Amino acid sequence: MAFDGTWKIDRNENYEKFMEAMGIGMMKRKLGAHDNLKITIQQDGNKFIVKEASNFRNIEIEFTLGVNFEYSLADGTELSGAWTLEGNKLVGTFTRKDNGKVLKACREIVGDELVQTYIYEGVESKRFFKR
Repeated sequence: MAFDGTWKIDRNENYEKFMEAMGIGMMKRKLGAHDNLKITIQQDGNKFIVKEASNFRNIEIEFTLGVNFEYSLADGTELSGAWTLEGNKLVGTFTRKDNGKVLKACREIVGDELVQTYIYEGVESKRFFKR
């Protein structure tokens, strides 16, 4: 599948503003902007295994398209939601457990990059990954 492979962070766009909107403190924002994130994605039909490895944590997430699951961000923010496939984009809608606000996420392949877009409280950020 198109998403399969190991992707390493190349650059960010508006990521610190996004983290600020999420309520992440300045020190964690500075560290998060340089997390050296590597994502490994394996897809088998509607099932995905995503491994995230960074300076801060290593985690493995398994999910099925359209099925809600629980997830914690690196800063400890707890979310509940699901990923769906819309055309060739993985689209995630997650609700924060602490305040009920919605985080939207999208993963898509653009050229030779995996582009991950986040939208929270009107602030949009993009993270670009290369194989």
